[in-house]
Amino acid sequence: MHSATVTLLRQRLAALAPLHLDITDDSHRHAGHAGTRDGGHFTVDIVAAAFSGKSTLARHRLVYDAAGDLMHGRIHALAIRARSPEEN
Repeated sequence: MHSATVTLLRQRLAALAPLHLDITDDSHRHAGHAGTRDGGHFTVDIVAAAFSGKSTLARHRLVYDAAGDLMHGRIHALAIRARSPEEN
């Protein structure tokens, strides 16, 4: 299930036109934690011009908005490192 989620998340985040995108499935590190039955744990490292001039909160909102309904089932937790090209 989780590899399919990574594929779907990668497709959704393509809307941000990332220059770099790395998605890691960390679910195995959270086995047995509350909520893991309902979705996986993932880390996103993304660089996109869409983040230029935006606060960390605004960047995370862009990622969550792009992920959309994946955040309500397939993804339980998402760690985000969002940078602009200038910060890369």
